[in-house]
Amino acid sequence: MPHEPTDGHDAATWSPLDSEGWYAARNATTALRDALLRAGLEKDFPYLRADLNAFGHGLVELGRVSPDTAERLAELLRLAMASGFRRDRDGDEHEHAPATSEEHKGRI
Repeated sequence: MPHEPTDGHDAATWSPLDSEGWYAARNATTALRDALLRAGLEKDFPYLRADLNAFGHGLVELGRVSPDTAERLAELLRLAMASGFRRDRDGDEHEHAPATSEEHKGRI
Protein backbone atom coordinates (compact mmCIF):
# COMPACT_ATOMS: atom_id res chain seq x y z
CA MET A 1 0.00 0.00 0.00
CA PRO A 2 1.27 3.47 -0.75
CA HIS A 3 0.88 4.98 2.75
CA GLU A 4 2.23 2.13 4.89
CA PRO A 5 5.01 2.93 7.35
CA THR A 6 8.42 2.01 6.01
CA ASP A 7 10.32 1.92 9.29
CA GLY A 8 8.98 -1.52 10.21
CA HIS A 9 7.30 -0.22 13.40
CA ASP A 10 3.57 0.30 13.34
CA ALA A 11 0.72 0.09 15.84
CA ALA A 12 0.43 -3.66 15.35
CA THR A 13 3.96 -4.22 16.60
CA TRP A 14 3.68 -1.97 19.67
CA SER A 15 4.33 -3.72 22.97
CA PRO A 16 3.64 -2.53 26.52
CA LEU A 17 7.24 -3.47 27.24
CA ASP A 18 8.23 -0.49 25.07
CA SER A 19 6.39 1.88 27.38
CA GLU A 20 7.82 3.77 30.37
CA GLY A 21 4.25 3.88 31.72
CA TRP A 22 4.18 0.09 31.99
CA TYR A 23 7.35 -0.03 34.08
CA ALA A 24 6.17 2.82 36.33
CA ALA A 25 2.85 1.01 36.93
CA ARG A 26 4.58 -2.31 37.51
CA ASN A 27 7.05 -0.84 40.00
CA ALA A 28 4.31 1.01 41.90
CA THR A 29 2.17 -2.13 41.97
CA THR A 30 5.09 -4.13 43.34
CA ALA A 31 5.72 -1.53 46.06
CA LEU A 32 2.04 -1.54 47.02
CA ARG A 33 1.94 -5.34 47.00
CA ASP A 34 4.93 -5.48 49.35
CA ALA A 35 3.31 -2.98 51.74
CA LEU A 36 0.04 -4.94 51.68
CA LEU A 37 1.95 -8.13 52.45
CA ARG A 38 3.60 -6.46 55.48
CA ALA A 39 0.18 -5.26 56.65
CA GLY A 40 -1.34 -8.75 56.27
CA LEU A 41 -3.72 -7.57 53.52
CA GLU A 42 -2.39 -9.68 50.65
CA LYS A 43 -5.64 -11.65 50.25
CA ASP A 44 -7.84 -8.56 50.50
CA PHE A 45 -6.80 -7.01 47.16
CA PRO A 46 -7.42 -9.81 44.63
CA TYR A 47 -7.63 -7.39 41.68
CA LEU A 48 -4.34 -5.55 42.30
CA ARG A 49 -2.44 -5.29 39.02
CA ALA A 50 -0.42 -3.02 36.77
CA ASP A 51 -2.08 -1.84 33.59
CA LEU A 52 -1.85 0.62 30.71
CA ASN A 53 -4.62 2.70 29.23
CA ALA A 54 -5.12 3.23 25.49
CA PHE A 55 -2.67 6.15 25.58
CA GLY A 56 0.13 4.13 27.15
CA HIS A 57 -0.22 5.75 30.57
CA GLY A 58 0.58 3.39 33.41
CA LEU A 59 -2.15 2.68 35.95
CA VAL A 60 -2.38 0.69 39.15
CA GLU A 61 -5.67 -1.20 39.39
CA LEU A 62 -6.70 -1.69 43.01
CA GLY A 63 -10.05 -3.23 42.15
CA ARG A 64 -13.01 -3.81 44.39
CA VAL A 65 -12.55 -4.58 48.07
CA SER A 66 -14.89 -5.50 50.87
CA PRO A 67 -16.12 -2.84 53.30
CA ASP A 68 -13.99 -4.46 56.01
CA THR A 69 -10.89 -4.18 53.84
CA ALA A 70 -11.65 -0.52 53.04
CA GLU A 71 -12.00 0.19 56.77
CA ARG A 72 -8.70 -1.57 57.52
CA LEU A 73 -6.96 0.41 54.78
CA ALA A 74 -8.46 3.67 56.08
CA GLU A 75 -7.19 2.83 59.57
CA LEU A 76 -3.68 2.16 58.23
CA LEU A 77 -3.72 5.52 56.48
CA ARG A 78 -4.95 7.26 59.65
CA LEU A 79 -2.17 5.62 61.65
CA ALA A 80 0.42 6.66 59.06
CA MET A 81 -0.80 10.25 59.15
CA ALA A 82 -0.88 10.27 62.96
CA SER A 83 2.72 9.01 63.08
CA GLY A 84 3.86 11.90 60.92
CA PHE A 85 4.04 10.39 57.45
CA ARG A 86 3.11 12.89 54.79
CA ARG A 87 3.79 13.66 51.14
CA ASP A 88 4.84 17.13 50.02
CA ARG A 89 3.09 18.77 47.13
CA ASP A 90 6.31 18.22 45.18
CA GLY A 91 5.91 14.47 45.65
CA ASP A 92 8.75 14.04 48.14
CA GLU A 93 8.07 11.50 50.84
CA HIS A 94 8.94 12.43 54.40
CA GLU A 95 8.59 9.80 57.06
CA HIS A 96 8.22 10.96 60.63
CA ALA A 97 8.32 14.60 59.58
CA PRO A 98 5.21 16.08 61.16
CA ALA A 99 3.34 18.49 58.95
CA THR A 100 2.76 21.62 60.97
CA SER A 101 0.94 24.76 60.06
CA GLU A 102 4.23 26.63 60.45
CA GLU A 103 5.83 24.61 57.64
CA HIS A 104 3.06 25.47 55.20
CA LYS A 105 2.80 29.20 55.83
CA GLY A 106 3.41 31.07 52.63
CA ARG A 107 2.73 28.05 50.44
CA ILE A 108 -0.09 28.20 47.96
